Amino acid sequence: MKPFLFLLGLTLATVFCARANSQDNYEIQVYSSDTVPANTTMVEIHSNFTVDGQKQVVNGVVPSNHAEHETLEITQGWTTWFETGFYVFSSIQPHGGWEWVGDHIRPRIAAPESWHLPVGLSVSQEIGYQRRRFAEDSWDYELRPIIDKKIGRWYLDFNPAFDRSLHGLNTGRGWEFSPNVKVSFDFTKKVTGGLEYYGSLGPVSNFDPINDQSQQIFPTIDLNLSPDWEFNFGVGVDVTNSSDHLIAKCIVGRRFSWSRAHKAAGSRN
Repeated sequence: MKPFLFLLGLTLATVFCARANSQDNYEIQVYSSDTVPANTTMVEIHSNFTVDGQKQVVNGVVPSNHAEHETLEITQGWTTWFETGFYVFSSIQPHGGWEWVGDHIRPRIAAPESWHLPVGLSVSQEIGYQRRRFAEDSWDYELRPIIDKKIGRWYLDFNPAFDRSLHGLNTGRGWEFSPNVKVSFDFTKKVTGGLEYYGSLGPVSNFDPINDQSQQIFPTIDLNLSPDWEFNFGVGVDVTNSSDHLIAKCIVGRRFSWSRAHKAAGSRN
Protein backbone atom coordinates (compact mmCIF):
# COMPACT_ATOMS: atom_id res chain seq x y z
CA MET A 1 0.00 0.00 0.00
CA LYS A 2 2.83 2.45 0.81
CA PRO A 3 4.37 2.22 -2.70
CA PHE A 4 0.93 2.83 -4.20
CA LEU A 5 0.37 5.91 -2.02
CA PHE A 6 3.83 7.16 -2.94
CA LEU A 7 3.09 6.87 -6.69
CA LEU A 8 -0.32 8.50 -6.26
CA GLY A 9 1.17 11.36 -4.26
CA LEU A 10 3.93 11.89 -6.79
CA THR A 11 1.36 12.01 -9.60
CA LEU A 12 -0.78 14.60 -7.83
CA ALA A 13 2.22 16.69 -6.85
CA THR A 14 3.47 16.78 -10.42
CA VAL A 15 0.05 17.59 -11.87
CA PHE A 16 -0.48 20.57 -9.57
CA CYS A 17 3.08 21.93 -9.61
CA ALA A 18 4.33 21.64 -13.19
CA ARG A 19 3.39 23.70 -16.26
CA ALA A 20 4.26 23.33 -20.09
CA ASN A 21 3.49 22.66 -24.01
CA SER A 22 2.71 19.63 -26.22
CA GLN A 23 4.92 16.59 -26.92
CA ASP A 24 4.92 14.56 -30.14
CA ASN A 25 2.60 11.63 -29.55
CA TYR A 26 3.50 8.96 -32.10
CA GLU A 27 5.87 7.01 -29.86
CA ILE A 28 5.45 7.63 -26.12
CA GLN A 29 7.98 5.43 -24.35
CA VAL A 30 10.86 5.70 -21.88
CA TYR A 31 13.60 3.39 -23.20
CA SER A 32 15.24 0.81 -20.95
CA SER A 33 19.00 0.32 -21.28
CA ASP A 34 18.92 -3.31 -22.43
CA THR A 35 19.02 -4.10 -26.14
CA VAL A 36 17.14 -6.79 -28.05
CA PRO A 37 19.24 -10.00 -27.90
CA ALA A 38 21.17 -11.21 -30.94
CA ASN A 39 19.12 -13.20 -33.49
CA THR A 40 15.92 -11.75 -32.03
CA THR A 41 13.33 -9.44 -33.59
CA MET A 42 11.03 -7.29 -31.50
CA VAL A 43 7.78 -6.13 -33.13
CA GLU A 44 5.79 -3.42 -31.34
CA ILE A 45 2.59 -1.54 -32.06
CA HIS A 46 2.26 1.89 -30.42
CA SER A 47 -1.37 3.06 -30.33
CA ASN A 48 -1.89 6.62 -29.06
CA PHE A 49 -5.26 8.38 -29.02
CA THR A 50 -5.51 12.12 -28.31
CA VAL A 51 -8.67 12.45 -26.24
CA ASP A 52 -8.38 16.21 -25.90
CA GLY A 53 -5.93 17.95 -28.21
CA GLN A 54 -5.21 20.70 -30.72
CA LYS A 55 -8.35 21.53 -32.66
CA GLN A 56 -6.97 23.97 -35.26
CA VAL A 57 -4.28 23.86 -37.96
CA VAL A 58 -1.15 25.43 -36.42
CA ASN A 59 1.94 26.28 -38.50
CA GLY A 60 0.62 24.01 -41.25
CA VAL A 61 0.22 20.98 -38.95
CA VAL A 62 -3.12 19.15 -38.92
CA PRO A 63 -5.12 19.07 -35.65
CA SER A 64 -4.40 16.25 -33.18
CA ASN A 65 -7.77 16.25 -31.40
CA HIS A 66 -9.37 12.77 -31.59
CA ALA A 67 -6.57 11.57 -33.88
CA GLU A 68 -5.37 7.96 -33.58
CA HIS A 69 -1.62 7.56 -34.08
CA GLU A 70 -0.40 4.07 -34.96
CA THR A 71 3.33 3.33 -35.04
CA LEU A 72 4.93 0.07 -36.12
CA GLU A 73 8.36 -0.47 -34.52
CA ILE A 74 10.59 -3.34 -35.61
CA THR A 75 13.87 -3.82 -33.73
CA GLN A 76 16.53 -6.34 -34.71
CA GLY A 77 19.21 -7.48 -32.27
CA TRP A 78 22.56 -8.07 -33.94
CA THR A 79 24.91 -8.68 -31.00
CA THR A 80 24.70 -8.61 -27.21
CA TRP A 81 25.30 -4.84 -27.32
CA PHE A 82 23.90 -3.56 -30.64
CA GLU A 83 20.41 -3.30 -32.14
CA THR A 84 18.66 -1.35 -34.90
CA GLY A 85 15.09 -0.12 -34.74
CA PHE A 86 12.86 1.00 -37.62
CA TYR A 87 9.62 2.97 -37.25
CA VAL A 88 6.63 3.51 -39.53
CA PHE A 89 4.42 6.36 -38.28
CA SER A 90 0.79 6.70 -39.34
CA SER A 91 -2.22 8.77 -38.36
CA ILE A 92 -5.97 8.23 -38.52
CA GLN A 93 -7.70 11.62 -38.56
CA PRO A 94 -11.26 11.86 -37.16
CA HIS A 95 -12.59 13.24 -40.48
CA GLY A 96 -10.17 11.55 -42.84
CA GLY A 97 -8.51 8.28 -43.70
CA TRP A 98 -5.46 6.41 -42.50
CA GLU A 99 -2.33 8.24 -43.69
CA TRP A 100 1.38 7.49 -43.66
CA VAL A 101 3.28 10.11 -41.63
CA GLY A 102 6.96 9.13 -41.92
CA ASP A 103 9.78 6.73 -41.03
CA HIS A 104 12.69 6.76 -38.57
CA ILE A 105 15.71 4.51 -38.04
CA ARG A 106 17.33 4.04 -34.62
CA PRO A 107 20.70 2.29 -34.04
CA ARG A 108 21.57 1.70 -30.37
CA ILE A 109 24.62 0.43 -28.49
CA ALA A 110 24.71 -0.73 -24.86
CA ALA A 111 27.48 -1.13 -22.29
CA PRO A 112 28.34 -4.87 -22.08
CA GLU A 113 27.47 -6.70 -18.86
CA SER A 114 31.18 -7.63 -18.59
CA TRP A 115 31.87 -3.99 -17.65
CA HIS A 116 29.94 -4.55 -14.38
CA LEU A 117 28.62 -1.00 -14.25
CA PRO A 118 26.46 -0.04 -11.25
CA VAL A 119 23.70 1.07 -13.66
CA GLY A 120 22.39 -0.01 -17.05
CA LEU A 121 23.77 2.23 -19.78
CA SER A 122 23.12 2.57 -23.52
CA VAL A 123 23.02 5.28 -26.20
CA SER A 124 20.38 5.57 -28.92
CA GLN A 125 20.49 7.69 -32.06
CA GLU A 126 17.37 8.30 -34.15
CA ILE A 127 17.01 10.07 -37.47
CA GLY A 128 14.02 10.30 -39.74
CA TYR A 129 11.49 12.01 -41.94
CA GLN A 130 7.89 13.03 -41.33
CA ARG A 131 5.48 14.67 -43.77
CA ARG A 132 5.20 18.43 -43.34
CA ARG A 133 1.44 18.43 -42.74
CA PHE A 134 2.00 16.31 -39.61
CA ALA A 135 5.05 18.07 -38.15
CA GLU A 136 6.75 21.46 -38.17
CA ASP A 137 10.06 19.78 -39.12
CA SER A 138 10.36 17.26 -41.95
CA TRP A 139 13.75 15.87 -40.85
CA ASP A 140 15.10 15.57 -37.31
CA TYR A 141 17.75 13.82 -35.24
CA GLU A 142 17.80 12.60 -31.63
CA LEU A 143 20.66 11.56 -29.35
CA ARG A 144 19.35 9.68 -26.31
CA PRO A 145 21.55 8.40 -23.46
CA ILE A 146 19.71 5.81 -21.34
CA ILE A 147 20.49 5.16 -17.68
CA ASP A 148 18.45 2.78 -15.52
CA LYS A 149 18.64 0.81 -12.29
CA LYS A 150 16.63 -1.98 -10.67
CA ILE A 151 16.52 -1.73 -6.85
CA GLY A 152 14.48 -4.55 -5.35
CA ARG A 153 10.94 -4.10 -6.63
CA TRP A 154 11.65 -0.54 -7.75
CA TYR A 155 12.82 0.48 -11.23
CA LEU A 156 14.35 3.88 -12.05
CA ASP A 157 14.96 5.02 -15.64
CA PHE A 158 16.32 8.32 -17.01
CA ASN A 159 16.59 9.31 -20.70
CA PRO A 160 18.22 12.78 -21.01
CA ALA A 161 17.47 13.13 -24.73
CA PHE A 162 18.84 15.86 -27.01
CA ASP A 163 17.19 16.51 -30.36
CA ARG A 164 17.42 18.99 -33.20
CA SER A 165 15.63 19.85 -36.39
CA LEU A 166 17.57 19.14 -39.59
CA HIS A 167 14.99 20.70 -41.92
CA GLY A 168 11.93 22.72 -40.99
CA LEU A 169 10.62 25.61 -38.92
CA ASN A 170 12.78 24.86 -35.86
CA THR A 171 16.17 24.39 -37.52
CA GLY A 172 17.51 27.60 -35.98
CA ARG A 173 16.72 26.49 -32.42
CA GLY A 174 19.72 24.14 -32.33
CA TRP A 175 19.91 21.33 -29.78
CA GLU A 176 16.87 20.96 -27.52
CA PHE A 177 16.61 19.09 -24.23
CA SER A 178 13.79 16.54 -23.90
CA PRO A 179 14.22 14.52 -20.68
CA ASN A 180 12.16 11.36 -20.07
CA VAL A 181 11.86 9.61 -16.69
CA LYS A 182 10.20 6.43 -15.46
CA VAL A 183 9.68 5.26 -11.88
CA SER A 184 7.86 1.96 -11.35
CA PHE A 185 7.16 -0.63 -8.67
CA ASP A 186 6.48 -4.38 -9.04
CA PHE A 187 3.21 -4.90 -7.17
CA THR A 188 3.27 -8.58 -8.18
CA LYS A 189 5.47 -10.68 -10.47
CA LYS A 190 3.10 -9.88 -13.33
CA VAL A 191 1.84 -6.35 -12.59
CA THR A 192 3.99 -3.22 -12.43
CA GLY A 193 2.64 0.25 -11.78
CA GLY A 194 4.55 3.42 -12.49
CA LEU A 195 4.84 7.00 -13.61
CA GLU A 196 6.36 8.19 -16.85
CA TYR A 197 7.41 11.80 -17.48
CA TYR A 198 8.03 13.36 -20.91
CA GLY A 199 9.45 16.87 -21.12
CA SER A 200 10.44 19.24 -23.89
CA LEU A 201 12.25 22.17 -22.29
CA GLY A 202 13.59 24.01 -25.32
CA PRO A 203 17.08 24.91 -26.58
CA VAL A 204 19.95 23.78 -24.35
CA SER A 205 21.51 27.24 -24.46
CA ASN A 206 18.32 28.97 -23.32
CA PHE A 207 15.30 26.98 -22.10
CA ASP A 208 11.86 28.13 -23.20
CA PRO A 209 9.67 29.96 -20.66
CA ILE A 210 7.84 27.49 -18.43
CA ASN A 211 4.51 28.11 -20.16
CA ASP A 212 6.06 27.27 -23.56
CA GLN A 213 7.63 24.00 -22.42
CA SER A 214 5.99 20.56 -22.42
CA GLN A 215 5.53 18.43 -19.29
CA GLN A 216 3.53 15.23 -19.71
CA ILE A 217 2.78 12.80 -16.89
CA PHE A 218 1.55 9.24 -17.58
CA PRO A 219 0.49 6.88 -14.77
CA THR A 220 1.13 3.47 -16.36
CA ILE A 221 0.60 -0.25 -15.97
CA ASP A 222 3.06 -2.84 -17.33
CA LEU A 223 2.03 -6.50 -17.55
CA ASN A 224 4.85 -9.05 -17.32
CA LEU A 225 2.95 -12.03 -18.71
CA SER A 226 5.80 -13.67 -20.64
CA PRO A 227 9.44 -12.96 -21.57
CA ASP A 228 8.27 -12.90 -25.20
CA TRP A 229 5.56 -10.29 -24.70
CA GLU A 230 5.48 -6.62 -23.74
CA PHE A 231 2.40 -4.68 -22.63
CA ASN A 232 2.29 -1.05 -21.46
CA PHE A 233 -0.78 1.12 -20.96
CA GLY A 234 -1.12 4.67 -19.68
CA VAL A 235 -3.28 7.77 -19.71
CA GLY A 236 -1.35 11.02 -19.64
CA VAL A 237 -1.98 14.70 -19.10
CA ASP A 238 0.06 17.66 -20.24
CA VAL A 239 0.08 19.72 -17.06
CA THR A 240 0.22 23.05 -18.91
CA ASN A 241 -1.91 25.13 -21.22
CA SER A 242 -0.70 22.85 -24.03
CA SER A 243 -2.83 21.92 -27.04
CA ASP A 244 -2.74 18.17 -26.27
CA HIS A 245 -4.19 17.87 -22.79
CA LEU A 246 -5.16 14.20 -22.53
CA ILE A 247 -3.66 11.19 -24.36
CA ALA A 248 -4.22 7.44 -23.94
CA LYS A 249 -1.39 5.15 -25.03
CA CYS A 250 -0.91 1.41 -25.42
CA ILE A 251 2.18 -0.57 -26.45
CA VAL A 252 1.95 -4.23 -27.38
CA GLY A 253 5.17 -6.03 -28.33
CA ARG A 254 6.25 -9.55 -29.26
CA ARG A 255 9.79 -10.97 -29.42
CA PHE A 256 10.70 -13.56 -32.04
CA SER A 257 13.91 -15.52 -31.49
CA TRP A 258 15.54 -16.88 -34.64
CA SER A 259 18.34 -18.71 -32.80
CA ARG A 260 15.95 -21.51 -31.83
CA ALA A 261 14.81 -21.81 -35.45
CA HIS A 262 18.40 -21.99 -36.63
CA LYS A 263 19.21 -24.68 -34.10
CA ALA A 264 16.13 -26.70 -35.07
CA ALA A 265 17.01 -26.44 -38.76
CA GLY A 266 20.56 -27.54 -38.01
CA SER A 267 19.43 -30.56 -36.03
CA ARG A 268 17.26 -31.76 -38.97
CA ASN A 269 20.17 -31.59 -41.45
